[in-house]
Amino acid sequence: MLPSLSPLLHPPSPSSALRMARAFLRAVPVLLHPSSTTTAAASSRPLGLVRGGGNGSDASSSLSKSSLFGRRFHALCGEQRRALRSSGRAWAAQRDYRKQVVRRRAQKKRNDKELELTVSICIEEDLPDDPEILSIAELLRLNVPMAMKLAFDGLKDSEHKTRDTAVSDVGGFESVELSVLLCNDEFIRKLNKEWRDEDHATDVLSMSQHIPDLNLPILMLGDIVISVETAARQAEERGHTLLDEIRILMVHGLLHLLGFDHEISEEAEVEMEKEEELLLKRLGWIGKGLIQSAYEAETHADSNVQNSDGTLLNSKSLLSSTTAKALKEASSRGVKIVIATGKTRAAVMSIFKMADLAGKGGIVSEVSPGVFLQGLLVYGRQGREIYRSNLDPTVCREACLYSWENKIPLIAFSGGRCLTLFDHPAVDSLHTVYHEPKAEIIPSVDQLLAAADIQKMIFMDTAEQVATTLRPYWSEATGDRANVVQAQADMLEIVPPGTSKGSGVKTLLDHLGITPKEIMAIGDGENDVEMLKLASLGIALSNGSEKAKAVANLIGASNDEDGAADAIYRYAF
Repeated sequence: MLPSLSPLLHPPSPSSALRMARAFLRAVPVLLHPSSTTTAAASSRPLGLVRGGGNGSDASSSLSKSSLFGRRFHALCGEQRRALRSSGRAWAAQRDYRKQVVRRRAQKKRNDKELELTVSICIEEDLPDDPEILSIAELLRLNVPMAMKLAFDGLKDSEHKTRDTAVSDVGGFESVELSVLLCNDEFIRKLNKEWRDEDHATDVLSMSQHIPDLNLPILMLGDIVISVETAARQAEERGHTLLDEIRILMVHGLLHLLGFDHEISEEAEVEMEKEEELLLKRLGWIGKGLIQSAYEAETHADSNVQNSDGTLLNSKSLLSSTTAKALKEASSRGVKIVIATGKTRAAVMSIFKMADLAGKGGIVSEVSPGVFLQGLLVYGRQGREIYRSNLDPTVCREACLYSWENKIPLIAFSGGRCLTLFDHPAVDSLHTVYHEPKAEIIPSVDQLLAAADIQKMIFMDTAEQVATTLRPYWSEATGDRANVVQAQADMLEIVPPGTSKGSGVKTLLDHLGITPKEIMAIGDGENDVEMLKLASLGIALSNGSEKAKAVANLIGASNDEDGAADAIYRYAF
């Protein structure tokens, strides 16, 4: 059975952060009774601006206490979380300092049984002296404690199934610290590069400094870093103000610090999305949650696309629990499942790992057979490579030059690597949305071509540009040296001639001693046509391309309706 997956550190030093951070706007601590349901509000004390890095300045002392160099680092909105640690010496110094200072302050609060919220608002030095940004920073002094209070209330007696409960009983602390840093794209890009080895900007980052094993009366939530430049672009796209967008990003970052993580599973995404919407509604703030906004933007962009990201994955590029259960049950009943996909093996393993279907005993592993990169890489028994086809080097050079000259993003696939010539959001999406390995930026055409043998290349552009410009041009330019194929309306793939998923499947079947009459195949894309024709039973999902549906024996439900799972239950047993 061949269900298809269509295509889909060195931490910065405190001194370097001091040079980049210009102003620290500290809110007056807000005292709240842990059981209180009243709205939190900060004091109206005038906002103080201080230059970062000055000798003996408040900015310097404040930044040294900030958790910017914290323990865990979330990359939000499509970026995968990665755990990081600062040096042990720095941690020990920070912990000792906090124990001495906080406990003296906390003794007074124990009798009052009040929860103190200390919020620091920071402005990065390279942001312009814009009155709007200063106004937003002032408002955040009030808004952030309000959001914290309501978010804490939401944790009481909650039964979230996916939330990390490392931060649990907030009422057990005397005080809570959080900082919010407003910065530009370059600043947040540097954080991404230095902390996560990813050279691009994101809208919001969340850095947790909470250490569950430390029994302290103070809860150091961490830091939320927001790019004002990216927020401004998103605000314009979504039709609300910059303040509205920054509030939305702050709420998203805060929920991550409290243990929500929409990337670990579909269920976790639903829980966090619901929590975002509930919190924004209770605060009376304009706009939808970041998860919902991003999903709607993606849906709008793909409104004219017939096929989304595949057969086993839904339109959010997630493997649903229903489909995962069907795969597990089929495997337990002795049905041999082989993945045939345009993706790399690394991408498939990343997706299946989230559903506990990768690795030893799983559906896909380093020792299981499989067909990858549109049939250009085939692995047989014990996961050994039995077939590889490389793209004509002259075609590779022409495609790279075209990409460079026209600034159209191009990704070259070589085994488990992805290579590209320049950074671009579309290139990032191949990693963040479609789970492919992070693309390595190679600074010249000659260096990229010398880096590795290339199996296929993908141009990424709008669906309209692919249909009206890229496909006609490359269909003619490649001639008989290569084929062009589409699994996505906004992607054009250039592959060696005579290769397809179908040919890769045929190679694997011959290797395993299995005839096409013994298999069924499930697919959705143009790249699945040969495979569907080869199998004794070919099932195309209703979200699939017209070419795939035209050759299929049966049309199943869509990928958002768990069409693959339905086909497995109906025809595989």
